Amino acid sequence: MPDLPPVGTRVSLRYRLPAGSVPPLSDVVGHLLDVAPIIRVRTKSGAVVDVSPVDVVAVRALTDAPVRTSQIRNLEHAAALAWPGLEQQWLDGWLLRFSGGHSHRANSAVPLEVHASLTALPGIVDWYRARGVTPWLAVPDRVVRLPDRAATALESLVMTSALGPSTAEPAAVSPHPGEQWLRIYARDVDVDVLTSVLDGELGFATRADAAVGRCAVTPAPDGTRWAGLAGVRVDERRRREGHARALCSALMGWAAGRGATRAYVQVLSDNDAAASLYRSMGFTTQHRVHYVDGRTL
Repeated sequence: MPDLPPVGTRVSLRYRLPAGSVPPLSDVVGHLLDVAPIIRVRTKSGAVVDVSPVDVVAVRALTDAPVRTSQIRNLEHAAALAWPGLEQQWLDGWLLRFSGGHSHRANSAVPLEVHASLTALPGIVDWYRARGVTPWLAVPDRVVRLPDRAATALESLVMTSALGPSTAEPAAVSPHPGEQWLRIYARDVDVDVLTSVLDGELGFATRADAAVGRCAVTPAPDGTRWAGLAGVRVDERRRREGHARALCSALMGWAAGRGATRAYVQVLSDNDAAASLYRSMGFTTQHRVHYVDGRTL
């Protein structure tokens, strides 16, 4: 059998069909979910194809499926509405967000309009300087070109999935995080930042006194309603029991009931465990976001 790339890689795989089949070989293109004892590939449609390793004839690693810059910008617009911070300001195509320094997402400027460029940088730096925080830029792939010398931080994968009918076990969902939610979340957090959303709806889910998560349903300019999963935490004593998967599935079902047709997550590129979980749920990487201190450009 040919060597297989890591789980999560998009591949083109050729394999033998049962003896007597016409044609004798078949091909499947998709993302690797497992490589042993059975190779499992999830296709673009969401179907999962199982292949015995002994039947593999050839495998080729592929780049992630092509995506247009407009698609990146649409998703980033919905994501910015999901984490708008406590104060917002539009400046030359950038949305500037401020929330007293709580989280990078809610304290960064993101380029959302076609004309956004680094010519707005002096105004962005001044705006954040006046508020006493670092002028972070949240720069998605291809939307704004950064200088080659730019020092980036916190590279994040933006992973997406289609939403369909949910068979997940329901979880308790509330528009606000309660005491139990905050206890399980176990992080120093400003509740006002957590509950801030623009032109959308929030759901805070708790499962089995073991896991919590946040979901924001917000629109993109093209009319798509997106479900943004975030804040997924599992009590350390209850990990490896399937709570994160069940919680995310329940939140996605909740979001679908509110008109969302696609979901996304933002995962640090070195968080292999989280990325593997979402890939196993059908998420694929659409693009990446880099954070840059505007003062360094």
